[in-house]
Amino acid sequence: MIAVAWSGGKDSMLALDRLVREGRDVRFLFNLYDRASRRVRFHGVRRERIQRQAERLGLELLQRATGPDDFEAVFQEGLEQLRRAGITAIAFGNIHLADVRAWYEERTSAAGFAHLEPLWGEAPLSLLEEVVARGYRALLTSIDTSRAPRSWLGRELDPALVQEIATARDVDAAGERGEFHSFVFDGPLFRAPIAVSPGEVRAGGDHALLDV
Repeated sequence: MIAVAWSGGKDSMLALDRLVREGRDVRFLFNLYDRASRRVRFHGVRRERIQRQAERLGLELLQRATGPDDFEAVFQEGLEQLRRAGITAIAFGNIHLADVRAWYEERTSAAGFAHLEPLWGEAPLSLLEEVVARGYRALLTSIDTSRAPRSWLGRELDPALVQEIATARDVDAAGERGEFHSFVFDGPLFRAPIAVSPGEVRAGGDHALLDV
């Protein structure tokens, strides 16, 4: 049985989608969020929106709050909970950041889980196009304005936006360096779409976050 490390964005969604298409037994989403803001770090998505995703996807959700000083401890505690629930493998939506992959792989493997990376090493633009081609719908909820246009904030990931991202200078097409993050609200695995509307925009430093 598999748990997917879950941010609520396009990469974790595509990792889940691929696993399901392969016939793998996915049971849990494993989500960590910031204790102070009650939002997924970097994505800016409220924990309640993640809960709604799990409901609409028909999966169990293990959700834990973390802070700067206890992220690893909370992650390890979550792994123990998943082990007790019968989970044997953890899947991630990493693409090409080797240091990020290594951090998680070292800890999940040491805890006795199989470490799965369904997207690893593939071309970022191809993955972005696959998300849209598969019929998933996502809003861009976070923009690093030092790397990507603020005007992308709140836009739906559609072919027109994919083309803009593909031709933008010095932007990783998958946003793997933090250029942008997203929230998926509909697609083939959803039992019903999540009603979304853009809310308040919060800005701090080089980052702009959209409340969904």
